[in-house]
Amino acid sequence: MLLEINPLVLPDPGLMIWSTLAFLILLFVLGKFAWKPIMKAISEREQGINDSLATAEKVRAEMAQLKSDNEILLVQAREERAQILKEAKEIKDRMINDAKEQAKEAAAKIMADTQQAIENQKMAALIDLKNQVGNMVVEVSEKILRRELSNKPEQENYIKQLTSEIKLN
Repeated sequence: MLLEINPLVLPDPGLMIWSTLAFLILLFVLGKFAWKPIMKAISEREQGINDSLATAEKVRAEMAQLKSDNEILLVQAREERAQILKEAKEIKDRMINDAKEQAKEAAAKIMADTQQAIENQKMAALIDLKNQVGNMVVEVSEKILRRELSNKPEQENYIKQLTSEIKLN
């Protein structure tokens, strides 16, 4: 049993020559006109990919820097907020202390005015008292003059008695 070889499977020498010739012509045409643009396009694409990778790396570095800057700004903002709150508290405390001082000054003024009013009323009372004492002296003098002044020693005793009854400060 010998195997029979099918004539379609066997290569024809003429077909091989023409196929080789067509391949070489195609290879020459592709090399002359297609390889350079294809290689140029591949090279440009490779360069574009490298540029994109470099740009991406640069953007990543910038993003890391921005993140770092943002963290620094956030820390600064927190510090500034703390400083503003501290200043606001100091202002509030100063305003409260100023208001207390003003209230103390007002109270001291009211006390001084009240003291002055008391002194004025005291002086008015003393003047009134002196006026009354003066009136009493006048009345005593009047009584002395009305009394019969027959005896001079009796008159002196009577004046001493009246003066001892009226004690003044």
